[in-house]
Amino acid sequence: MFRTSPLKTAGVILLALGAILFAWPNLWSKETRDAVQKRIPAALQIFVPHKAMPLGLDLQGGAHLLFELDSQSIIRQAAEQLRNDVRELFRREGVALGGGITLQGRGVSFRVPDAAARARIMPRLRELIQPNALIATAAQAPYTLTEGDGGAIQIAITDAGVNERIGNAVSRSIEVIRKRIDPSGVTEPNIQRQGFDRVLVQVPGVTNAQEIIDLVGQTAELEFRFVAEPGANPADTEVVSYPEGGQGATITIEKNVIVKGDDLTDAQAAPDSQRGGWLLNFRFNIKGARAFGEATTKGLYRRLAIVLKDKKPGGVEEKRVISAPTVQSPITGGQGQITGNFDAKQANDLAVQLRSGALPVALTVVEQRVVGPGLGQDSIDAGKTASYVAAILVCVFMLISYGVFGVIANVALLIHVLMIIALMSLIGATLTLPGIAGIVLTIGTAVDANVLIYERIREEAKLGRTIPSAIDAGFNRAFATIMDSNSTMAIAALILMIMGTGPVKGFAVVFVLGILTTVVTAVTMTRMMIALWYQWMRPKTMPF
Repeated sequence: MFRTSPLKTAGVILLALGAILFAWPNLWSKETRDAVQKRIPAALQIFVPHKAMPLGLDLQGGAHLLFELDSQSIIRQAAEQLRNDVRELFRREGVALGGGITLQGRGVSFRVPDAAARARIMPRLRELIQPNALIATAAQAPYTLTEGDGGAIQIAITDAGVNERIGNAVSRSIEVIRKRIDPSGVTEPNIQRQGFDRVLVQVPGVTNAQEIIDLVGQTAELEFRFVAEPGANPADTEVVSYPEGGQGATITIEKNVIVKGDDLTDAQAAPDSQRGGWLLNFRFNIKGARAFGEATTKGLYRRLAIVLKDKKPGGVEEKRVISAPTVQSPITGGQGQITGNFDAKQANDLAVQLRSGALPVALTVVEQRVVGPGLGQDSIDAGKTASYVAAILVCVFMLISYGVFGVIANVALLIHVLMIIALMSLIGATLTLPGIAGIVLTIGTAVDANVLIYERIREEAKLGRTIPSAIDAGFNRAFATIMDSNSTMAIAALILMIMGTGPVKGFAVVFVLGILTTVVTAVTMTRMMIALWYQWMRPKTMPF
């Protein structure tokens, strides 16, 4: 007679109880969950049910923002980089220009009147604008080089070159935006390219879109410079705003940059125990730590200006000194603090911006709206109705087809759904409308596994096996088929989860969790319940 080990039985019962307990907070109000969370010590929060599934933008509403990159700024930066490269090339080759290098809309133009010098420089110019032979074709050349009368030469960025740069800027912007929004506590925001030079950002649960705009829109490039000493050459200094000094205050700082924010490896907000308010702890990489250590050693007792640069649309830069402390001792460990009368939100937002790096180009909001909860509630109601109808039909089918075995399958199915909800609550996976469809779909796959098992049992019983033998053989024969079927579905779902975004990813996450829990509930849990039923009822014939 087939049996299940007491240890396995206890494990399955604990899993079922855990699923019920961790899914239960989804029935609580947000106020209740927050109140429970406050009473739980931080170290024990993972073991005590208090979290609910976050709802996606399509279910609870949220901020919908469309950002547009400053394409002209990207082209202008590319042209300026080209001008610098050409100037450096002429300097290195020792070739004199017949005038300067003129910056044009999409490139540069210059003159090399001397024929011998022109013959020497032209191959170098062609090398300079040579596309990557591994990934580019002739039609995708980023530059065109043309010669005119009198030694006139023009290098222009092609449409392919512009598209490549804008595409790279969009990709980098998406990466930076994701780094800024994810640490803010929002789960599964939908961030994707929209059209040629736009980025769509959808953040569930946010009712104030301006908060996202403020967090995403700032470039937040950091620089460390010394405050200029009295008598410094004006050509080597600049005057920038200094809000810490009062309204309209300015401060004169050196143009020489000691370390840039690119060398920052970490930035964390923390309470300022000495001055009150909040401060930022930061850490440099090896290169930045070395430069910072040398500068603070030479500049002992000088004031160090911490400059924050924001790039506005049109390429306009705004600089402000957020703090200007005096160097009391050389800072050679690569770590330091930034103080600047921050409150908690300002310090956290700045830390997130610094950790994520600067945006490659300024972003402009071209569409801004907040999806209301009314639309989300309609979607929830429709999804609930679909789930209830599907579950009821499936349960009725199982009862009619398999009798008491159908009851057992339906109990396992209920635990299966609770496990999905519990896991999503634990890991903070967002439930979207496609996610509800994923739950409904996993109900079908879970029942399909039970149908497969029961049909094998029926076949074995028809061959004359005893009830325990038929049940045991049915589970063993169906197990391999169920595993193969679920494995192929899991592979497809994992790829969808890795490559998908937003609601598509939400669907894939639910489906992967559903496949995992199917194996537990449809095979192990069902087998255990059937074994207990047999040991209790001792039937003489199969119930279906």
